[in-house]
This record gives sequence, C-alpha cells and structure tokens, in this order.
Amino acid sequence: MLISAVAYSQTQSQSVYDRFFDEYFFPENPTTATSDGVHKYDGQLEDYSKAGVAHRTAALKQWEAQFAKLPPGDDRDLVLSYIRANLLELESVRQWEKNPDNYSSNITDSAYTIMSRKFAPPEARLKSLIERERRMPQVLQDARVNLKNPPRIYTEIAIEQMEGNIELFQNDVPLAFKDVKDPKLLADFEASNGAVIAALKRYEGFLKNDLLERSNGDFKLGAENFSKKLLYEEMVDIPLDRLLEIGYANLRENQQKLRETAAKIDPRKTPQQILDDLEKDHPKPADLLGSFRDTVVKLRDFIVEKKIVTIPSPVLPILEETPPFMRALTFASMDTPGPYESVAKEAFFNVTLPEKDWAPARVEDYMHSFNRGTILSTAVHEAYPGHYVQFLWVQRLDSKVRKLLGANSNAEGWAHYSEQMMLDEGYAGGDPRMRLGQLQDALLRNARYIAGIEMHTGKRTFDQSVEFFEKEGYQPHEGALKETKRGTSDPTYLYYTLGKLQILKLREDYRKMKGAQFSLQEFHDNFMKQGFPPIKIVRHAMLGNDSPTL
Repeated sequence: MLISAVAYSQTQSQSVYDRFFDEYFFPENPTTATSDGVHKYDGQLEDYSKAGVAHRTAALKQWEAQFAKLPPGDDRDLVLSYIRANLLELESVRQWEKNPDNYSSNITDSAYTIMSRKFAPPEARLKSLIERERRMPQVLQDARVNLKNPPRIYTEIAIEQMEGNIELFQNDVPLAFKDVKDPKLLADFEASNGAVIAALKRYEGFLKNDLLERSNGDFKLGAENFSKKLLYEEMVDIPLDRLLEIGYANLRENQQKLRETAAKIDPRKTPQQILDDLEKDHPKPADLLGSFRDTVVKLRDFIVEKKIVTIPSPVLPILEETPPFMRALTFASMDTPGPYESVAKEAFFNVTLPEKDWAPARVEDYMHSFNRGTILSTAVHEAYPGHYVQFLWVQRLDSKVRKLLGANSNAEGWAHYSEQMMLDEGYAGGDPRMRLGQLQDALLRNARYIAGIEMHTGKRTFDQSVEFFEKEGYQPHEGALKETKRGTSDPTYLYYTLGKLQILKLREDYRKMKGAQFSLQEFHDNFMKQGFPPIKIVRHAMLGNDSPTL
C-alpha cells in the first residue's frame, strides 16, 4: 500500500514522540513514570551518579537534534523546551553538584509514589518498593561524590528535612503496608527499609559533620540562567527588568485593594489586625472536613449555574483526612491519578487535621491555617475550578505530549487565577472577608515573584527578602523565612502570579477578538482543551497568533 508523503511524515513524527517517552522519558525518570501511571519502572530508581548525569546529557542532546529536524509545531516546541530545560539544569545550573536535599528528599519521594496510591495489591507494590529501596543507599553515596561547595542554605535545609525523611521510612512506609502478611516479603522489606534508614542517618552525619563547614557556594542563578530557565520552562522571553516592573505594578495594585477591602470591614483597624481577626474565624477540628465538603459542593454548583467552565465529570473528589504517612508533608492537597493510571483512578482531596494528642493551644494555632477564607481559597485552588477540574480535562486529551508535559505557569497560574475569578464572578456574594483572604494569598504570590528575581540576580539579599515577605506580602516572620528559603532553590516560583497575569491578558485579548460573542465558559473550555502547556502555546491555539503574553 502506498502512503502519501504527508501521511508518512506524520507517522514518522509521531513515532519520534512515542520513542522519546518510551526510550528516554520514562526509563530515565522511573519516579515520574510511577506518578504518571506507567508502572513498568516501579522497581527502578533514577541514576544519580556522575555517569548517569553524563548519560542523560548525551541522550538529551541526541533527542534535541531529532526534534529540531521536525516541522515547527506546538507539541514539538513543547518537547524541545522540556529537553532544553533539562540540559540547562544538567550543564549550567547543576543542582546535582549543589543541593544535598535533592538526593535525600528525592529518594523519599520515590518511596512515597509507591505507597500513596493503591494501583496494585499491597504485596506487589511492596515488592517494587523493596527493589527501589535496595538502590537508595547508592544514591546517597553518589551525593558525596557529586556535591561540590553547596550554598550553606542548601545544606542547612537538607539537614532540616532529614528528620522528616527518616521518619517516613521508620513510621509511615511500614504503616502503608501494614496489611501485608507474607513473611518472606516482610523480611526482605525489613532489610531494605532498615538499610535506607541507616544510609539516611549516615548521610545526615555527613551533612552535619563534613559538608556543612565547607558549604560556601552561591545559590544565585544569575540573570542569564534565570532568563533561560523562564524561556525553556515557561516560554517567557520578557526581559527581567520588564518582568519586575510588571510584578511591582501588580503588587501595588493588590496592596491598594487590600487596604480598601480592609476598610470596608473595619476602618479603625489596620489590614494586618483584621487579617489576624479573620484567622480566628475557623470551624472546630471535628467540623473541618464537613466545611471543606460543603464548600466543594457549593463551588461546583456555582460553576454549573453561572456557566463558568464545563466540568467533564460529575464525580466529586473524595474528601478525606490526609493519610498518616502524608500528614507531615501537607496541610491540604489534591491527589489525582496520573494520566495513564488505569487502576487507582480516584482523586483524593486530603485535609490534614490536628493530632488528637495536641494541647489546646497548639490546636488553636494550627486551625488558624483553616480559617473560612483559607478553606474557600484552598477549595478553589485545589478542586473547583482549579487543579481537579484541569486534571479532568487533561484525562480527555489524545496527545501524549499534552498529557505529560506542561508548565507551572499554566497549572499553578490557572489555580491562582481561579481564586480571584470566582470572587469576581460573584461567589461569596461580595463578602469583603473572603476578598481580603484572596488578596493576602495574591500578595504572597506577588512577593514570591519579586523576591525570586531579585534574590537570584543579586538585587536583594536573603535577609532583605525575608523582610520583603513580611512588609510587602503581609506574611508572619516564620512564613516569610520559609518562603525565602524555598526561593533559594525554586527561583522561578513567580509562576503563580506570572501565569495568572498571562491568563488575564489572554482572556482580555480573546474577549476583544470575540466581541459580542464572548463567553466566559467558552473561553475557559478552550483554555482547558490545550492541556497545561506554557501560555504562549495556548495563545497561539486560541488567538491564532504569537502576540505578547504580557
């Protein structure tokens, strides 16, 4: 049978995509494969050795050459951006030489992906975990060889994280497999798990007694690498000075709105005093899950009634108390299955309750994180119409590229955009207390945006960034310190605000194009149909041009 040149070219192009995922993406990233629902590699672990770094670098360069030969297209560009982002990391940013936490926390995450979802019987998953655990001590040995003069803050963070990493293997991993009765399997697990715990403790000693005193490196990316990271990961090529202008303008706008909204509640108090008061407005711990459940249902019904966005499934996420082995990691989270998960297809909205043995004062302090405004913004961000709704749309996509590759500025940008959009569309009936909570969250993201750029380009020190989060972002000191620490190793965590602003501009440009035919639901549905690639790709699909994203 003869095949036309066009059809043959399409067939060849598609095979390149399939081969990239089957020959490189999944085998080189077995932890990601497990999360994505591809369980062929559940017993394997990433190769963290110098030889592994060299192998990945060489392989990525070969794949880059192959994809560069394909005709230009959004999916091709998305794969190329992924490849170039990884090459930038391996060759220029080189966190594998700088960040000791990447080794200890990454192997913890590799265990977590096996235990967190029941995609196979516990015996089968435990067998895979044992295979992974047997490879973990070598990872920590590779770290000792690879690490060269890390920034002191990186080593300090790695030490801070070690207690939680060790406790997960000591307590949480065994708890996740408590139903396994096979004595041979349990004996193998006791041996492999014990070896990991011992290796982590040795690594902790290495960090404290050896690496810390010679950790004198610089965490700053520098302007060139920062710009390249934004270009490859988010397809944003706006000069950093201009990005800062945009970020400061949005910060000032939100600060003004915060002051105006606070004055509506009580003009005699400062915004911070009102925020402090609002933190005390929370449900009882026993009623917390019920409050979230009620909020989720109300949000979904509002979206349907007001035609905000099509919700592809009537099935609600399962709202439950966070499983014990996850409680140290999160206050609340949306645990959705990977795009290729065929068994454990439930989506869980997990909420971490205070522990029953806590003192009343500690419980009260903890519940401030679950005030009424936070419950609303968290439910919007994680579920309706945030991450859960976007996940439902991604499940419907045909493109493997769109299912597996994307951008934080899209996924987190959409969830953050939704927090504001739902109130703009009338949810909560204009309650200024809910708006104040949304604005406080927006200011936190504004502060991340600015601090990330300025810290990594030498315009703001670590201590100055902590002060910036406190004064400009309305964050308490401990929260400001935590956010600044995060920014040293997650420099582009501007993607929340960056994505939100890009979506708002896209919506306005789409509205102008459609004129009287504009529909918010149609806009959101068309946005969802694209998966979660950089907004530049979404704009190209929805507007038919490559106009500026900001």
